[in-house]
Amino acid sequence: MTYSGFRVIREALTGHKGWRPVWRDSKPKPSYDFVIIGGGGHGLATAYYLAREFGEANIAVVEKGWIGGGNVGRNTTIIRSNYLLDGNEPFYEFSLKLWESLEQELNYNAMVSQRGILNLVHSDAQRDAARRRGNAMILNGSDAELLDVDGVRKLYPFLNFDNARFPIKGGLLHRRGGTVRHDAVAWGYARGADRRGVDIIQNCEVTGFRIENGRCLGVETTKGFIGATKLGVSVAGSSSRVMAMAGMRLPIESHVLQAFASEGLKPTLPGVITYGAGHFYCSQSNKGGLVFGGDIDGYNSYAQRGNLPAVEDVAESGISLIPALGRVRLLRSWGGIMDMSMDGSPFIDKTPIDGLYFNGGWCYGGFKATPAAGFAFAHLMSTDRPHKTATAYRLDRFRTGQIIDEKGQGAQPNLH
Repeated sequence: MTYSGFRVIREALTGHKGWRPVWRDSKPKPSYDFVIIGGGGHGLATAYYLAREFGEANIAVVEKGWIGGGNVGRNTTIIRSNYLLDGNEPFYEFSLKLWESLEQELNYNAMVSQRGILNLVHSDAQRDAARRRGNAMILNGSDAELLDVDGVRKLYPFLNFDNARFPIKGGLLHRRGGTVRHDAVAWGYARGADRRGVDIIQNCEVTGFRIENGRCLGVETTKGFIGATKLGVSVAGSSSRVMAMAGMRLPIESHVLQAFASEGLKPTLPGVITYGAGHFYCSQSNKGGLVFGGDIDGYNSYAQRGNLPAVEDVAESGISLIPALGRVRLLRSWGGIMDMSMDGSPFIDKTPIDGLYFNGGWCYGGFKATPAAGFAFAHLMSTDRPHKTATAYRLDRFRTGQIIDEKGQGAQPNLH
């Protein structure tokens, strides 16, 4: 089935009786050429690009829960390519370009909205850092504009410009950034992969790996053993637990990151705004709710829920930036598990175990990286060579000293 405006009208006039399931709920075969563990955005995108871009077949995605139930449905929906370092900026710019054509490619409405992202500046030093970041973005083919106070005020006149401690002195505007409907991304990639013959196996949890003579032969699951010539792990915050079954210890810590949504409001925020004085970011959904978040919770956890001190910290930051938020009611909150690497940057690499590949360590950048992460991971699994934008995402970079310290704040996940 293909989607179009004419199809919507036809179904509306005929009682919506012609819609079919978006993907098959497959049962596992004894073996596959490629098995992807993790049915989130990255795993589904990997399977899709393996089939579409690299002509691979006999592919399965194994998901312990349901499609859209993990981090891909538990984020604040932001996409951007406003990174600084050469190890990251080309990759995220590649991802943003894929986002820009994703809906036409998948024939699925992912609600890609390039409404712009503004990073506020509160000091002369921050302005210098923003100018440097903007120049790096432009050199890598992205867009960046350095705004003065009047430029920011024109876009967001309701901000607290005269905060005695953190006055707003300008901002770095990234117009091509924006938001995407998170669960629609999972559904769109699932549909695209399914149409190319990929088996999507839900409610199938991995319980172990079968490894013989240094080679991975497949995985043990709650639905039995599934053999694989090549096996890719893409499980976000569960990376450490899953890879431990293969005897690997990763330079990753798992932390909870909370997100929040307010009651529905009239159009208030035209784009995405981030607070340079504290870790706070906010946008407005198409249903009117303000969607916002802040720092990770300061302790290790695999629970998909957070704690009240983090709620208070995020709310305080938001109200200090936008005083009118004090009159808005918080509707709900939720948590996702972040796999925080020691330098704030991800991994897409082969492991020392033959036939086993790993994609993880995305910190805050997982959702916005979805198309490029899937493409680069598929490239690696199909060709055994890293994609040109992901050559720095090696598992051994801490041993060799080639870290990608994007924030420049040291090897502590709570600082990322």
